[in-house]
Amino acid sequence: MRHFLTLKDYTKEEILEIINLSLEIKKDLQAGIYKEELKHKTLAMIFEKSSTRTRVSFETGVFQLGGHALFLSNRDIHLGRGEPVKDTARVISRMCDMVMIRTYEHSMIEEFARYSKVPVINGLTDSYHPVQLLADYMTMIEYGIAENDVVAYIGDGNNMTHSWLFLAAKLGFELHIATPKGYEVEAEVLQEALAFAKESGAVIKVSNDPKEAVLGATIVTTDTWASMGQEDEKEQRIKDFTGFMVDDLKMSLADKDAKFLHCLPAYRGQEVSEEILESHAEIVFSEAENRLHAQKGLMVWLDRHRD
Repeated sequence: MRHFLTLKDYTKEEILEIINLSLEIKKDLQAGIYKEELKHKTLAMIFEKSSTRTRVSFETGVFQLGGHALFLSNRDIHLGRGEPVKDTARVISRMCDMVMIRTYEHSMIEEFARYSKVPVINGLTDSYHPVQLLADYMTMIEYGIAENDVVAYIGDGNNMTHSWLFLAAKLGFELHIATPKGYEVEAEVLQEALAFAKESGAVIKVSNDPKEAVLGATIVTTDTWASMGQEDEKEQRIKDFTGFMVDDLKMSLADKDAKFLHCLPAYRGQEVSEEILESHAEIVFSEAENRLHAQKGLMVWLDRHRD
């Protein structure tokens, strides 16, 4: 049995196998073919952090695969309200076939997985967002920009940055990260990614200069400057991130055919300009749609690897 907590736990071959399976499932859906790979199976969805894309994509996905999803907010279950995480994990994993958790502390999902009898999927923690990166790379393949790509990530050294680090390090592409001073990626995460990069041949560069990072990039991506739980820091972050908006100037420094990606929600006029987001809307919203298909592929893959 496998869990899906971070990309660092997976080989290049496994990541590509999941994405190729996702592409096949998407093709079937577009042809009106529904294969009930998860017939009569139940996905428990635990949300300590709310989300539009995560809830809709997982709930729709498991339904299309013939299964059923249970939405469990922190107001609906005892998790975090007196019952230890390990006990909640023991109970839910005896009743459901798979669990998706979207929460704050990564240690919480690690503990849940340690005591779970069924696969656990990280729908997002403060440290990692691996399901988003499956959708991102799937989108890159569809748009023909997954070969010899140079990805520039501009913004906060957060869960998205950490996940891009491990995707690049595992698959072997070039990644440029630019964060404001004081908002760099965690040193331990960077060192771990660099160790994987030595094996794959990935090139990873980090700096505090967004213009330097986007030079020659084929893909430019970013994330919100203030994530859920950081609302009190929002005004300070807007000041600290001055100069880090992805705008016409920065895109002009990238490759002439460069594409822009964003995991959404997007705050126009902050991390990205209105003009850039709208001019790349087709790929950005294809990326959002691919959360559905990538997660279906992931759930099917995990179900097949239960023994």
